[in-house]
Amino acid sequence: MALELRQSLSLAQQLVMTPQLQQAIKLLQLSRLELLETISQEMEENPVLEEGTDGDSGEDEPVDEEKDEVSEETASVVPEVTVEEKARDDVDWEAYLTEYNTGWAEPRYEEVDAPSFENITDTRTDLPSHLIWQLNMSRMDEAQKEIGLHIIGNLDENGYLDIPLEDISEITGYPLQEVYEVLRLIQAFDPVGVAARDARESLIIQARFQGLEGTVVEKIIMEHLKDLEEKKYDRIARALKLSIQDVMAAVSVIQGLDPRPGRLYSSDHVIYITPDIYVVNVGDGYEIVPNEDGLPKLRINGYYKRLLQNKGTLSEETNAYIQEKLRSAAWLIKSINQRQRTLYRVTESIVRFQREFFDKGITHLKPLVLRNVAEDIEMHESTVSRVTTNKYVYTPQGLFELKFFFNSSIRRVDGDALASESVKEHIRNIIKNEDKTKPYSDKEIEKMMKSLNINVARRTVAKYREAMAILPSRKRREPLLQ
Repeated sequence: MALELRQSLSLAQQLVMTPQLQQAIKLLQLSRLELLETISQEMEENPVLEEGTDGDSGEDEPVDEEKDEVSEETASVVPEVTVEEKARDDVDWEAYLTEYNTGWAEPRYEEVDAPSFENITDTRTDLPSHLIWQLNMSRMDEAQKEIGLHIIGNLDENGYLDIPLEDISEITGYPLQEVYEVLRLIQAFDPVGVAARDARESLIIQARFQGLEGTVVEKIIMEHLKDLEEKKYDRIARALKLSIQDVMAAVSVIQGLDPRPGRLYSSDHVIYITPDIYVVNVGDGYEIVPNEDGLPKLRINGYYKRLLQNKGTLSEETNAYIQEKLRSAAWLIKSINQRQRTLYRVTESIVRFQREFFDKGITHLKPLVLRNVAEDIEMHESTVSRVTTNKYVYTPQGLFELKFFFNSSIRRVDGDALASESVKEHIRNIIKNEDKTKPYSDKEIEKMMKSLNINVARRTVAKYREAMAILPSRKRREPLLQ
């Protein structure tokens, strides 16, 4: 069989993503903070962009979605664009997402000239720094401080020492007994109980620091910690030959101790969420209000528009540069406006589908999938998915991520469907109102859910309970005090 080269023609359809469309789609999935960073970076790189104010008027009017104040000459350079993404039957969306949904969406890490980070954020002392400061202020000699530095450097985020003392002795070259003595000194540092090797040792150190050595509290920690974890207080009372009241009094003291003393100096910060959109109850309906606070009102700088009108004063290279920046600026402004409109439409659709949730609360949340909203607003599911990612809405029921409203369904006994989040809320309410001395088992909760017209299996109850970080019944039980 002979091999030969041939030329042939073939026709194929391919979805081509222009850089402008890539940017528009990327803006859809950015969170509020990421959007602000993107706008700030574009304003630094593009001299044509500037931030307008509400009091501005005249030639430098902000560019909005309805009207472009660029002159006729500029308007011919900056054509009207529309960022839309509707569902089509003839497009292979899986191939499109695989090919185009990665590279252009990668975050950009270029350094920018910004104010010092320390000037705009609070500074917190971490655990190693706090302990090293105490180590330097102590009266230890240089050898002990060297050992102490190795101990502090091997503490985990909870404040536990996660390597054996033998390893520290081998690394530093000092005797094991001396390493142990330094460890005992560091364990008395603030926070008390730090540098312990497990939770039991940390709790014992804290109990002895409070003068509870030799008491029932120390005995429970040393000998019955497992029973304490499983709330088997009756077994502890029988073993120590004490009344249940005495055991509960000791348990209340132990509950005041911190099994993870290092977390007080954790580097984790509380993240405060600013909603992207508000849903406000007005009369018998709901008003949707986009949160525009902090978002700069972008506009085209009038100086560059006037330059383009005087073509004779510009070189060809300068004219091309300004036109390129004008196109980029106009597209960014329109893409941001399109993002805000899409966010509004998606929220408006969610309010229509989940009206009972907004009226009555989470137990009335309905099953909802992306396709429902996508068909309602005539957009593709991928667009709805992007615009609901990392976007938050403030409602009369609280602050929620837009993704929260999309739930799988659980069948009711009569055949209707109920959202999974609503089922979780029912389970949470049942456990919240149970008798703590006789908590409900998962099987009992299953029967109670059926009485509420919710058809859910026992293992589904267990799965939802674990997802909500609720302990099983044997660990929720509290003793009956007589």
